[in-house]
Amino acid sequence: MTVSFGWGPVEARALGPAAACVVVVDVLSFTTAVGVAVEGGTAVLPYRWRDATAAAYARERDAVLAVGRREATEAHPWSLSPAALRSAPVPMPDRLVLPSPNGSTIAAEATARGATVVAASLRNHSAVARRLAHEGYGTADRPLAVIASGERWPYGSLRPALEDLLGAGAVLAGLRAAGGPRTLTPEATAAATLWDATEDPVAALHGCDSGRELYEYGFPQDVAVAAEIDRSTAVPFLVDGAFQEAP
Repeated sequence: MTVSFGWGPVEARALGPAAACVVVVDVLSFTTAVGVAVEGGTAVLPYRWRDATAAAYARERDAVLAVGRREATEAHPWSLSPAALRSAPVPMPDRLVLPSPNGSTIAAEATARGATVVAASLRNHSAVARRLAHEGYGTADRPLAVIASGERWPYGSLRPALEDLLGAGAVLAGLRAAGGPRTLTPEATAAATLWDATEDPVAALHGCDSGRELYEYGFPQDVAVAAEIDRSTAVPFLVDGAFQEAP
């Protein structure tokens, strides 16, 4: 099969070695934040852990370290919040380290296995599908894997997340609609079919578990930004350790 679909870092490790390209989908909020930052001209360096090593990593790479949503200030508004990134009162940094245990980890697993890595969300799913179809991904010679990040239960195991299933399905539906010599696995076909059958994805995003959690935490604007379906034409590729708009 030339286009596969999986969940989380474990399946990224399993599917990555056979894929020429891995699409990471973490709608709430890593890949949405990546897209917003890249639109603003910032290169985003994914990092797996939000701890003391992240600060050292940022210093070594002459980058600004994003903080937790609740730690952001007017002087340092950079966090995993796409709404805060877009409305920051100070100029975007040239390089931003964005820790994320889900999306960043999948990106690291995929790039360690030699795959091209792309960040997709509901904001740019059509642009991603068009770009990958144009460049010939999803064929026998250039197989493609789309990985939904999901969330984590408190004890560390994967919690499937509707928003990431919809985001992945949107990319897969776009690839299926593009036609050409690509075949989707049954799992990829099911995700694409779910997207096509979802009458109101915006309502689904606001009403899903992760969306409700962000409302409860006081960040409903992040759900609103993530729900800007097809608003972006940016296609962030992971190049030299940083997501950026590739030519």
